[in-house]
Amino acid sequence: MKINLLIISSLFFILSSFAQHPDSLTRYVNPFIGTQEMGHTFPGAVVPFGFVQLSPDTDTIPFSINGKYNPEVYRYCAGYQYDDPTIVGFSHTHFSGTGHSDLGDILLMPIVGNLQLNPGVSGNPASGYRSSYDKSSEMAAPGFYRVHLDEPGIDVELTATIRCGFHRYTFPKSDSSHIILDLDHGIYNYNGKVRWAYIKVISDSLVTGYRITSGWGRTRYIYFAMAFSKSFTSYGFQDEDPLSYKGFWRKFNQQDNFPELAGKKIRAHFDFSTASGEEILVKVGLSAVSMAGALDNLRAEIPSWDFDATRRKANRAWEGELQRIRIEASEEQKVIFYTALYHTLIHPSIYQDVSGKYRGIDTDVHQAYGFTNYTVFSLWDTYRALHPFLTLMYPARTSDMVNSMLAHFDQSPEKMLPVWSHHGNENWCMIGYHGVPVIADAMVKGIRGFDASKALNACITTATNKHYTGVTEYMELGFVPEDKISNSASITLEYAYDDFTLAQLSDAVAKKGMVTDMVKLYAFGKGEVFMKRSENFRNVFDTTVGFVRPRNSDGSWKEPFDPLNTHGQGFIEGNSWNYSYYIPQDVPAMIQLMGGEDRFIQHLDSLFTMHLDDAHFAETEDVTRVGLIGNYVHGNEPSHHVPYLYNWTSQPWKTQERVQQICQTMYRNASDGLCGNDDCGQMSAWYIFSALGFYPVCPGTTQYAIGSPMVREASISLGKGKTLILKVNRQHEEDIYIQSVEFNGVNLDAPFLEHAELLKGGTLIFNLGPK
Repeated sequence: MKINLLIISSLFFILSSFAQHPDSLTRYVNPFIGTQEMGHTFPGAVVPFGFVQLSPDTDTIPFSINGKYNPEVYRYCAGYQYDDPTIVGFSHTHFSGTGHSDLGDILLMPIVGNLQLNPGVSGNPASGYRSSYDKSSEMAAPGFYRVHLDEPGIDVELTATIRCGFHRYTFPKSDSSHIILDLDHGIYNYNGKVRWAYIKVISDSLVTGYRITSGWGRTRYIYFAMAFSKSFTSYGFQDEDPLSYKGFWRKFNQQDNFPELAGKKIRAHFDFSTASGEEILVKVGLSAVSMAGALDNLRAEIPSWDFDATRRKANRAWEGELQRIRIEASEEQKVIFYTALYHTLIHPSIYQDVSGKYRGIDTDVHQAYGFTNYTVFSLWDTYRALHPFLTLMYPARTSDMVNSMLAHFDQSPEKMLPVWSHHGNENWCMIGYHGVPVIADAMVKGIRGFDASKALNACITTATNKHYTGVTEYMELGFVPEDKISNSASITLEYAYDDFTLAQLSDAVAKKGMVTDMVKLYAFGKGEVFMKRSENFRNVFDTTVGFVRPRNSDGSWKEPFDPLNTHGQGFIEGNSWNYSYYIPQDVPAMIQLMGGEDRFIQHLDSLFTMHLDDAHFAETEDVTRVGLIGNYVHGNEPSHHVPYLYNWTSQPWKTQERVQQICQTMYRNASDGLCGNDDCGQMSAWYIFSALGFYPVCPGTTQYAIGSPMVREASISLGKGKTLILKVNRQHEEDIYIQSVEFNGVNLDAPFLEHAELLKGGTLIFNLGPK
């Protein structure tokens, strides 16, 4: 019933809201998809690539209890779970789909009656300022969120711009209406995460402040400016963890109507008298630079108090992006497709003030000259499909993202490209140096607007950084040893792939005009070095067992070895069965290492049909039963290219079969409709490519592997007046197997497409049949 209510209420609202626009595509977006269990998405208001994600948080689960990791916190990476009965408040920053977390900044909550400055607990909402809510009233659309809070009887509406959140609260009649500001609240919170916070009341309708947190982002600054449409009659503060040293501030009563407060665990309340149905609007501008920057952002992006105009502008922004890919498909498939497209356009996020200033990972303030600075680079996930999708559809933004990575490199004390970075911090999550394939993919696909020589130098410096995990051993031994570094086999494989893409980048720079002969010679030489390093996958493939297997520093194979177990076997978030297919840069070599084509096909068939016992992934929270097909893990990234590997054999029809199976079972129009973390759009980008019939198996090259499209027809606007038309001919829905593919009148003789050919536009025709 809950899932049915989700679908009916959200679609009814979206359809009714935009009934005057029958061609609107935003009506097909369901922001609640993925908000229950594994998806870790949020339903709140955001604009494409916006810095602000204004969304409800439904609980206050701590990161640790008694000094030990609390596994329940994992469900709250986006601050929200669809089935939760209460809402704590509405904070302004959220990740979309991650498997670790941070943020949840600047939480507001409107209340009526007894003033309580603690959030309380979900089992007893009256114990704090949180509230139960009417689930049937909860509605979401691109750039908009609405809900009715039960206890205070308040309607909440939210919308957003790039750097600002906009709240509209409709109060009942009361002499004790309040808006709570909680600067201690956060996602993946722990006692002491807020290192320092500050609030300054400038007038009876304008408040500024900041907080500095130390979590996944070690030193993260967030400044705000908050304007009220109605003057508050009084206000007050609470410092829940006052310093033992108070200095001579002790001469003041800082709790009531005092102009400022600073501390580690502070909250504020702003008090009003309201008539029945009275609206109070709150505008909040954010900045990573300063309170003045937050105020400038607020004044630039929301100059008026017209909430509906701001909401319509957010909707138009989404409509413009969604219209770039128009598909013909069933109504259900349209919801899944356009929600996936929506999720791919949330991160990376713009990370600079309207002035162009931003805070770098060196904690200093910098000016972005000639590019827009971005943050939230979940590169272990997103280099696979999300960034190739952006490279195809958004070349200008991709150029800006590359420049953002190069600025990161310049500011990095370690002289590294981003690994996993957010909000002016490198958090070092996951493995590999996957900024390299993103830059290489952009370069080989013709993206310009960045310094190619500088990019090459940044990539080489990153790939030879001896401070980084196992790089010294990798360069000395040709593999990362398991007795020195855990997850060594997966690290070796990912370094080898990254090195291949660095070789492609070197080759592209060497062939590029406008670089000196010395740079060309240097690039050619480095290309040979890294191409040789890309062969290091051979050093961890044990042909006697037919699997990739970790080695020790003396060259011996790890013992004991279980290729099914995802824990303690030398692989991160996966097992050897899945990681043994992670050689996208040389699939023919992988096939030979596995014993030739016949053995490879049998092995790959078994991956999808065998049973993986729960015990084999019990200690890996990113791998769950719902994301499995046999032993194939679609709920996590390392295997996303695997269904397409049949294309390198004589049985490509098995790729078509598996892609259709995954699209139909792993993506659903439901709150639990994602089989794993969306990971900043990677899971969604896989669906978009696959639904359109092709996928980038090896980013850093210009080749796409053909699958089996879900759509009946599609029109893809590629920019510069070019449009790619997809037509799918089938007699029945069960017809999923390719009989032939025709591109601009020419029949393809292999199941691959070239990027440069797609960019020219034209017509791509898939003829499908039952066999």
